[in-house]
Amino acid sequence: MPVISYDMPDRFVAGAVGQPGERTFFLQARAGRRVTSVALEKFQVTLLAERLEELLDEVLRRVGGAVSVPAIAPVELRDEAPLDQPVEEEFRVGSMALAWDPDDERVVIEAQEATEDESAEVGEVGEDEPSISVLRVSLTAGQARAFAERALKIVAAGRPPCPLCGLPLDPSGHVCPRQNGHLT
Repeated sequence: MPVISYDMPDRFVAGAVGQPGERTFFLQARAGRRVTSVALEKFQVTLLAERLEELLDEVLRRVGGAVSVPAIAPVELRDEAPLDQPVEEEFRVGSMALAWDPDDERVVIEAQEATEDESAEVGEVGEDEPSISVLRVSLTAGQARAFAERALKIVAAGRPPCPLCGLPLDPSGHVCPRQNGHLT
């Protein structure tokens, strides 16, 4: 299944399963009864949300009022609900891309499956290697703002950072490199 495409899905969110410090992060798209969940790293969720915000701000700056790009997430598009259950991982994300489609006035997000050989191309089928799967989602600017807002909240809901080194604190503390390896 090389490309799993969602054009204007009913729902597209980032979410996490598990306890802070042991969470698995997902992107999840839903259209009707069809649901796709792909796993990714916490930093990938953060980068995607930040880059989405930057992309939308740049579009807003360049085209002004010619395109409807909200400065903040519209209230009616905010989604605080948990991930749709059961969460079944289609694949683990390696690389991601995003773009602005000026013709449709939409954001396009692509999450490509992680592979051992990063030189393989999307849809390429080798003799021994299956094609690389891709999740492609097309969203309005409002949906993208709402996605980014939620994604940043999900990431921030984890373990608090150490005030000295910034590494995550466990309930029992952690070995802080700024304290020469002493517990904080």
